[in-house]
Amino acid sequence: MPAHECPGIFIYLALSVCMNRTAGPSEDGTGEAGLLTKHFTKQVKTVIMITIFFRSQEEGTMEDKISIIAQRIRALREILELSCEEMAECTDTDITEYEEYESGKRDFSFTFLYKCAEKFGVDMIELLTGEPPKLSFYTIVKKNTGLPISRRGGFSYNHLAYSFKDKLAEPFLVLAPYSEEEQEKPIHLSHHEGQEFDYIIRGSLKVAMEDHIEYLNEGDSIYYDSGHGHGMIAANGEDCLFLAVVIKPPVKEG
Repeated sequence: MPAHECPGIFIYLALSVCMNRTAGPSEDGTGEAGLLTKHFTKQVKTVIMITIFFRSQEEGTMEDKISIIAQRIRALREILELSCEEMAECTDTDITEYEEYESGKRDFSFTFLYKCAEKFGVDMIELLTGEPPKLSFYTIVKKNTGLPISRRGGFSYNHLAYSFKDKLAEPFLVLAPYSEEEQEKPIHLSHHEGQEFDYIIRGSLKVAMEDHIEYLNEGDSIYYDSGHGHGMIAANGEDCLFLAVVIKPPVKEG
């Protein structure tokens, strides 16, 4: 990516090099100057990472939007001083996969974003937009609107309550594109804490619940413990549109 399209990252790297070169022991041998410089470097990095986090993605290409979300994830990870290995473990990916997500080379899945947000202690909407939801009474989303999760391909998700804060559930309108190639392949399974409800609006869905296969058609629904492996693909030769409501687990006390 050209430097002018991502100034925060390049400033961050430049300051890191410059400040690290100036760090070192003081003349009296106490090392105080080096410690102060290191502390200052950390604060500068944090400010720049926060600036990156709040970058808007209202304009730009799909690649730009995915890149900005990836930068927000990296920014939060570094601000919270989490390693890539820790994030890979909590998102159930290997280190290579996680680094591809964080560099914007891999499409974000709902499960990956959901687990990142849980680990960071933020609303998933903040990863998508850089801003926290603000409404607490009610929110309305008009037909054919909602907040999309930027993806190059695969399922498309539109969040239907993105303006509401402290949500107990994450409602999505999901479009699963039909793929003939996927019909005979094992369905990829994911899992996340909580429960989920899916209602078929149009088309058919082939659903894998661990080693069980179910077929859902228009008007059918399924409710399940999403801590178990689950996955789904469109079936019967057409795309499938369905409502998915992801219900968060209760907050553990203590």
